[in-house]
Amino acid sequence: MSTSLPPLPPRFHEPLRFAYWVPNVSGGLVVSKIEQRTDWSYDYNVRLARLAEQNGFEYALSQVRYIASYGAAYQHESTSFSLALLLATERLKVIAAVHPGLWQPGVLAKWIATADQITGGRAAVNVVSGWFKDEFTKLGEPWLEHGERYRRSEEFIRYLREIWTSDHAELNGDFYRLHDFDLKPKPVVTDERPHPEIFQGGNSTDARGMAGRVSDWYFANGNTPEGIAEQIRDVNDVAAVHGRAGAVRFGVNGFLIGRDTEAEARDVLREIVDKADREAVEGFGSAVKQAGQATGDKKGMWQDSEFADLVQYNDGFRTGLIGTPEQIAHRILEYKRRGVNLLLLGFLHYLEDVEYFGREILPLVRELEAAELERV
Repeated sequence: MSTSLPPLPPRFHEPLRFAYWVPNVSGGLVVSKIEQRTDWSYDYNVRLARLAEQNGFEYALSQVRYIASYGAAYQHESTSFSLALLLATERLKVIAAVHPGLWQPGVLAKWIATADQITGGRAAVNVVSGWFKDEFTKLGEPWLEHGERYRRSEEFIRYLREIWTSDHAELNGDFYRLHDFDLKPKPVVTDERPHPEIFQGGNSTDARGMAGRVSDWYFANGNTPEGIAEQIRDVNDVAAVHGRAGAVRFGVNGFLIGRDTEAEARDVLREIVDKADREAVEGFGSAVKQAGQATGDKKGMWQDSEFADLVQYNDGFRTGLIGTPEQIAHRILEYKRRGVNLLLLGFLHYLEDVEYFGREILPLVRELEAAELERV
C-alpha cells in the first residue's frame, strides 16, 4: 500500500493571501438586525484599511452598488472610494468592483491607469457581470440575458488588457472596439504583474469559462472545500485549453467569526441568523435566484443557498470559518490544499475582528503552511 501523501497544488509555496470586503455600503456584511460595530463612513474605512494592512491583509475589495438593495440603503461609489483608501495606506492593494454596461472600458482603463500611477501599482479591478436588474434598468441601460452579460464582460476584460499593454491597441468585438489606440501613461509594470490585476466573480458555467479564458483571479461564493475544488478544476481545464495553464488564481468568500471558544462563535452565528432582516433577505433571495435560473444549465450563484446562507449575501457562512483560532486556521488550510490562493473575508465588528484575526489566527495559519511544506 502506498504511503505517499497527495501532491500540493500549484503555488502552495506562496503564502496564502487575505482580502477583506470594504464596508463602503451601509448595513454591514450581514442582513441582520444584530448590532454591527461597523461603519460605512470614509473616516471609519481609512482607520480600518490601515489596521488591516498591519494585520496581514494584502487586498481590500470595494463593493459596487448604485441603488439600495438587501438593506444597504446608502452606498459610496467603488472606484473613487478605492482610490481614497489607496492614498490613505502604504501597501494595501484595493480592488474596485465595476459593472460592464455602466462603464465604457476605455474610460475605466484610463481611470485605473492614473490611480495605479499615483499609488505605485496597487490598483486592481473586479469585473462584475451583474445580477441586480434594477441597477441597469433604472439608469436607463439595457438588461442583457445571463450569457450575454458574460460575453460582454469577457470583451470588457480583453479590452482592458489590450489597452494597458499595447502601444497600438486593437479590438473588434460585438460590444466594444479599439482602433490603434495608445494609452499614456500606462499602468505601472511590476515584477508581480504586467498590468493591474483583473478579478471576476460568478459560479456559473459561463463565469468559469470566462475566468479560464481571460481573468487573473476567479472569486467564488462561499462553499465547502469540495465545492470549491470542483470550480477550480473547471476553470483550470478551460485555461489549459486556451494556453493559459496555471494563469488563474483563486479566491473564496468567507465570513469569519473567531472567538476563544467554539460555543461563543456558534452563539454569534445563531444570533445573526435569528435576528435576520427577513424581508430584506427574502427580497435579496428573490432577486438573485434569477441569476442562476437564467443560465442555460441552471447552474449559478445562490442556486442552492438556503435562507441562513443568504443572511451573509455571498454565502460566507458556508465556508465554515467559525470557531476557535485553531479550528479556523485548520479550515483555512483545507482550502489552500484545494488550490485556493486568497480568502476574501467579512466580519461582524470589523475593527475588533480584524485585529483578532491578525493576532490570534494568522500566526497559526503561517505555522500550518510551514509545516505542510516541510512534509514534502
